[in-house]
Amino acid sequence: MTDQLKLQALKIVFLLLVWGSCIQVASGSITNEPTQLSVNLLTNTGQVFLNGYPVQTSLYKAISNREHFKFTEIAQRQPFFGWVVNSDQNNTTQVAYQILVASSLSQIQNNEGGYWDSGKIKNSQSTNLIYKGQDLLPDSVYFWKVKTWDNHGVESPWSAISQFKMARELTDYATARYPLQKQDDYPKTIQSVSENLAFIDFGKAAFGRLRLTLDGNEGETITLRLGEVEKDGRIDQNPGGSRRYAEYQLDLKNGRNTYIIAIAPDKRNTGPRAIPIPEYIGDVLPFRYCEIEGYSGELDTHQIIRESVFYPFDESESYFASSDTILNQVWELCKYSMKATSFAGVYVDGDRERIPYEADALINQLSHYGVAREYSIGRYTHEYLIHHATWPTEWILQSVMMAWIDYLYTGNKESLEEFYSDLKAKTLLPLADETGLISTRTGKVTPEVLKSIHLNDQLRDIVDWPHTGILGLGKNEAGETDGFVFQDVNTVVNAYHYYALKVMGTIAAQLDKPDESDYYNQRAASLKSTFNAKFIDPKRKIYTDGIGTDHASLHANMFPLAFGLAPEKYVDEINAFIRSRGMACSVYGSQFLMDAVYDGHNADYGLELLTSTDERSWYNMIRAGSTITMEAWDNKYKPNQDWNHAWGAVPANTIPRKLMGIEPLEPGFSKIQIKPQPGSLKQAEIKCPTIRGEVLVSFQNEPDKSFQLTVTIPANTTAEVYLPFWSKKQAVTINGKKVNLRNEGKFIRIENVGSGTHKFEVNL
Repeated sequence: MTDQLKLQALKIVFLLLVWGSCIQVASGSITNEPTQLSVNLLTNTGQVFLNGYPVQTSLYKAISNREHFKFTEIAQRQPFFGWVVNSDQNNTTQVAYQILVASSLSQIQNNEGGYWDSGKIKNSQSTNLIYKGQDLLPDSVYFWKVKTWDNHGVESPWSAISQFKMARELTDYATARYPLQKQDDYPKTIQSVSENLAFIDFGKAAFGRLRLTLDGNEGETITLRLGEVEKDGRIDQNPGGSRRYAEYQLDLKNGRNTYIIAIAPDKRNTGPRAIPIPEYIGDVLPFRYCEIEGYSGELDTHQIIRESVFYPFDESESYFASSDTILNQVWELCKYSMKATSFAGVYVDGDRERIPYEADALINQLSHYGVAREYSIGRYTHEYLIHHATWPTEWILQSVMMAWIDYLYTGNKESLEEFYSDLKAKTLLPLADETGLISTRTGKVTPEVLKSIHLNDQLRDIVDWPHTGILGLGKNEAGETDGFVFQDVNTVVNAYHYYALKVMGTIAAQLDKPDESDYYNQRAASLKSTFNAKFIDPKRKIYTDGIGTDHASLHANMFPLAFGLAPEKYVDEINAFIRSRGMACSVYGSQFLMDAVYDGHNADYGLELLTSTDERSWYNMIRAGSTITMEAWDNKYKPNQDWNHAWGAVPANTIPRKLMGIEPLEPGFSKIQIKPQPGSLKQAEIKCPTIRGEVLVSFQNEPDKSFQLTVTIPANTTAEVYLPFWSKKQAVTINGKKVNLRNEGKFIRIENVGSGTHKFEVNL
């Protein structure tokens, strides 16, 4: 072949390669590497902290100076791995993966798995992959990466390298956690109130302490005030209840110096049951405002810093925006509350006690999952509460609910397996009579029962909180139970018991215990029949509070509806009764009210409650001046309340789960339900994090006229999508193609929607 022919042949080969690349790009088959690598549910196991601040120091250097540096440690002998599959093609599923784990960076960079090279494993699993290499050594650092193959025949590049450190002492099961993190917050405004008195506003409250850089003279003293509540342009020094105010004197030194204001511990929230703040963080105080009095120098925003404390939180993992400005403000309030109230590294009740309670943790768990791809703090808190139970009967039963929610969102069974016996005890079956109904007032609460549920207290029914005549409420002031008449056998407790039995049946099935699953399912089915026979008033077609009373409260009706107990023939009457009672419950009770409302397909009423400006509303918390959700709707409903309670942040989970309709249908979001219920809301869009990647949902809505829905589903998942059904005359298109679909009640259900972006449209 002549040189000219060779040159022409090379040109043809080059053009063919370019053309092939163009075809590949056009067809969308170029994929990204796996991302968001996690070890035991944590995605940033290589991050090192110094005094709470993230630093660039490597884990190798950090472990040689443990007194100063903090980092995550994996105590489980066989960790489990996960990642997000990425693809720019629709309907992508992983068909194989390869994991490398090495003890040195050079090995992993050379694609060598010194401790584990899984080889190419034909499997679609991208979460909860159990380590199966050589025994990992205590107190050692390891590196790992992964690549995948998909159903389009595409092999991904290797992921970025991640690292993790094993703990000094290893065990078969342990939930890993991050250290607490700090960030520097700067004032939004500094106002001169009078000569030598400055009023500083950080814009939002946060748990932290103050750091100041000031010019001074020896012998000069200034006064510092920190608080949550503003009154007439000053910090309210008598805010009442558990709202915080603190005052400190600071003696200045000559020249320019930086001062850290050490927060004085409070006796109430540093007791034996309170979660202690680690020494490397130092005690913290919730505050938004600061006053500096007696300082003669100039002040600017860089001299005044709040060191705020929280469990690591990525604010970019979620967003929500809609055509309703109040709804948007409520979302921002509740989302921020998840970050701000995580300051203890465990879900606590707020600042007053800093003690975990099941009811707080359940709402916190759901709400945190709604705004962040973070599962470790929720799991740790749930497991902590199993052995540190609190006194309300219903809250014992909530441990079973939290265990199931953890599994639904993570797909990881290990916690269920570890605590299965405890969860069985938390169903409170020993309190049941011959009909299956349970009671704490019939002599069945024995020391053995209390020991089995790890409760060092008396077991009492709560229904809602607070009750009349306590915590600053007079005997003539209503509590938050809507007049609930407590009986020996009550409706709310038994609704919880039914749901716990139902969940335990499902848990047992997931753990391959068919006989136990059948047992719990049969108990649940039998109880459901008895429950409806005993508690429903057949004339009014609503639930009464218990056996022996004809009083019907909001709570006696919203819990059965939320837990799937209500017979279909009574749902309309129950819905009407619930609506007639309004928000006659606490911020805690609102979790189950909102679930009942949306599960009853009352979207307009749900939106009405979410956007209400009444005194009993989330907007009222904003109007009152709080930037973190409050413990009660208003100070008058709980005079000792604090302004930093995550159990008031229900919309953080109601908006993604119910209004936008994003919920796991199968554990670990391997199958997703997208069932928006917009009511009269014109437009909304959300980014919702899941363990498999982000779900995007947006809609344009003209009720009874047109509805446009766009969804983006992560790779390696499928979804069921629901559209509104108004009339047989409506036309439905999917990605521009007209389809004929049958309705299921008020909805049209579209099954097996694959990953990628899809557009749905309904027109009447």
